Amino acid sequence: MAALNEGGGAQGTRPAAARSWLVLAALTFVYVLNFLDRQLIGILAKPIQDSLGVSDGDLGLIGGLYFAMFYCFIAIPVGWFADRTNRVHVLALACAIWSGATAACGLAANYSQLVVARMIVGFGEAGGVPPSYAIITDTFPLGRRAAACGIFNLGPAIGAAIGVAFGAAIAARFDWRMPFILIGIVGIVTALLVWLFVREPERGAMDEKRAEGGSAPFWPTVRMFFTHKVLMLAALGSGATQFVTYGLGNFAVLFLMREKGMVLGEVAIWYALVLVLGMGGGMVLSGRVIDRMTRKSRAGYAIAPAMSLAIAMPFYIAFVWAPTWPLALALLAVVMVFNYFYLSASVALVQEEVKPNQRVLSGALLLLVMNFIGLGLGPTWVGQASDWFKAHGDPSGLQSALYTLTPFYVIAILLFLRLARLLRRETPRPQVQA
Repeated sequence: MAALNEGGGAQGTRPAAARSWLVLAALTFVYVLNFLDRQLIGILAKPIQDSLGVSDGDLGLIGGLYFAMFYCFIAIPVGWFADRTNRVHVLALACAIWSGATAACGLAANYSQLVVARMIVGFGEAGGVPPSYAIITDTFPLGRRAAACGIFNLGPAIGAAIGVAFGAAIAARFDWRMPFILIGIVGIVTALLVWLFVREPERGAMDEKRAEGGSAPFWPTVRMFFTHKVLMLAALGSGATQFVTYGLGNFAVLFLMREKGMVLGEVAIWYALVLVLGMGGGMVLSGRVIDRMTRKSRAGYAIAPAMSLAIAMPFYIAFVWAPTWPLALALLAVVMVFNYFYLSASVALVQEEVKPNQRVLSGALLLLVMNFIGLGLGPTWVGQASDWFKAHGDPSGLQSALYTLTPFYVIAILLFLRLARLLRRETPRPQVQA
């Protein structure tokens, strides 16, 4: 089997188009596993609650803060290390670690063991996305990166959909432990194949301005990121958006089953379809829309997510209110299409804004900010709010908790509009110095 991504050597020759897409397909499949592993807790929330006797607040912590403490902060040293070594090997090793820990989740005998296994999953997944973004940026030229990132970002949609269809079906037939074990085994095999057959692209090979030699220093790059208004507004706007998407995503299946009357068999079919068509369609659409808008102005990186979130917000409120699960799923499909424009926009903007040898670390810093806010605090907020509402006599505590996510749509829209205003005043695609 020929190694992928050969052909981009020292002379700056661009890799063959077919190999570029094969590399993207391999990275996307790893991202599918990354997000699938991450989502299994939310998908199998009810049987886990029934088996281990945990509350909504406990589920929010294990899917949010406990996971994010490792996922967010380990990504920084991983990004620094990957910028100085083989990014493909870092990705493969990370995939093996999180997949082994996912299998261990299926063997957990109590909540404490499940917490430890999920923390290790977070540790491994920290090395998944930042190297992938940098590999994509060094594989695809300007004008095609947002579309490539849009395809790569199909990983969450496909992973969530497969997780729902596969996880719910297997759990309904056997128990909630089996999906964790089987998916963990698949991930370990995938990690080995990536290590053996995907090759490291040349740094900066696809840039109009070639990369400077050497590795970017760690602390100056960190300082650059956190003092750069464009990068921080992109990260904060994405974090506010993820507060909604992760807060909803970790409790959507439990909400549909508890409040709307769905059962696991229905979830495996209909909710999976909503995820793959809604979220997946949104990822593909967003990449194309953003590439088109940014040909005219870099402000498109901010205008696109601001507009999409303004469209999604009323449909989200209607989804939480909907009296039946078919109506709720129809509304949720619209929400899914427009909730994820921010991801391709922010990733492409950050990758283009920094020097090639800063890309993995800058991508890790982007993930640190947006995932600590969204992944770390979003599910934690919803779980704790649900317990609080129920303790104060609300029989639909989870529904009330999901309503409290609405103001974060407004916060995200305002942040992206501020970013758009800033981008309009800047020169096209500056290369930031550390």
